[in-house]
Amino acid sequence: MERHYGLDWLRIGAFGLLIFYHVGMVFVPWDFHVKTAHPIDWVAIPMHTTNSWRLMLLFVVSGYASRALLAKSAGPGSFVGSRNKRLLIPLLFGMAIIVPIQPWVELTTKHGYDGGFGWFWLHDYFRFGTFHTLLLPTWQHLWFVLYLWVYTVALAGGVWLMRGRSLQGIFDRIFGTVAILLLPVAWLLGVDLYLLPGARETHDLFSDSIAHAHYLPGFLFGFALARSEPAMAAIGRWWKTAGIVAVLSYAAVAAIELRWPGSAMPYPYGYLFASARAIQGWCAIIALIGIAERYWNHDHAWRRMLTEAVFPFYIIHQTVIVAVEWVLLPYGLPPLAEFAILVLATIAGCWAFYLVGREIGWLRPLIGLRGFIAPRHARPSPKLATAETLS
Repeated sequence: MERHYGLDWLRIGAFGLLIFYHVGMVFVPWDFHVKTAHPIDWVAIPMHTTNSWRLMLLFVVSGYASRALLAKSAGPGSFVGSRNKRLLIPLLFGMAIIVPIQPWVELTTKHGYDGGFGWFWLHDYFRFGTFHTLLLPTWQHLWFVLYLWVYTVALAGGVWLMRGRSLQGIFDRIFGTVAILLLPVAWLLGVDLYLLPGARETHDLFSDSIAHAHYLPGFLFGFALARSEPAMAAIGRWWKTAGIVAVLSYAAVAAIELRWPGSAMPYPYGYLFASARAIQGWCAIIALIGIAERYWNHDHAWRRMLTEAVFPFYIIHQTVIVAVEWVLLPYGLPPLAEFAILVLATIAGCWAFYLVGREIGWLRPLIGLRGFIAPRHARPSPKLATAETLS
C-alpha cells in the first residue's frame, strides 16, 4: 500500500480543530468539565460546523491506517500486539497521570469538593466506583483511544476468522457507485431517527450504543476504503456534490439551532435537525476525503513531525484546557480574552508536552510515540525524512 498523504493532512487538521472545539466547550451552553462564568448561546452555531463529522472522520482515517498497519504485520496477532503497545499504554498512563485533574476541577467547580488535588488523587480518584455522580477512575476524552483499541481487536478477530477470505469485492461493487453517499446516510438516519432516537453519547464502553453504531461502521469503512480503487474513484466523482449538500445541511442545522437553542425544539424541527446533522456529517467526510485525494496527497517537510505529534497533542490538550480555565475562572475575564488565553495556552502546552516527551526515551511510549529515540546527530533532516509513523 502506498501512503496517502492527503489522509495524513486530514488527520492532522481534524486533531487541530479538536483543540478549538474543546476550547469552545468551555463557552457553549453544553455540559463540560468546567464552564466559563458566562456561557454564550450563539457559540453553538460555529461548533456545529464540525460537531457532526470530526470524530467520525478520525475513525474513518484510523480504519484506513489500520489496513496499512495490518499489511505490515506478520498476522492478526502481531497486529494486535503492536496496537496494544501504541494504544493501551498511553491510555493507562493518561488515565493515571494526565486525566485526573479534569474530574478534580469538575468536582471542585460543580459539586463543592474541597479537597486539594493531591488528596483527591491519592484518596478518591482510584476508588473504582461512583463519587459525586462521576465514575472514577475515568478515561474522559481518552475514550477515543479505548474505542479505537476495541474496534482494532474486533477487526483483527474478524480477519482471523475469515482465514484469507475477503469481502473487499463486495465493498468495491457497492461503494464504487453513488451508494458511497446514499448508504451511509441512510444508515445514520436509521440509527438517529428510528433505532436510537434521541440517544446521546455516554463514552461508557458498555452503554454507548449510539457511538458504536456510528463509529464502528466508520472505522470498518475506512479499513475497506484503503484497498478500494472503485470507492476512491466514486469519491472523486461525488465529493463536490457531497460538499454542497454538507453546506446546505449545515445551514439547516444552524438555522434551527439559532431559532431554538439547545434541545427544546418543537415537532417536527427536532427530526429535521437530527436529519440535517446526519446528512451534513457523512457528506462532509466524503467531501473532505475527495479534497484530500485531489489536492493534499503530497508530502511536506513538516508532515512527518506533525503526524507524530497529533497523538501526544490529543492526550494532553483537554487537561490543559480544563486546568487553565480553572485558573482563569476567578478573574472574570471578558470572553474574547478568555478564549484567546485558552487557545494560546493549550497550543503551547501541547507543543511543550510533545517536544519534551519525544526526547525522553522511557516517556515516549507513554505518550503514544515509538520507544526508540535516535541520537540527535543521527536524526534525518525533516526535508529528507521518509520514515513513517501511524497511530
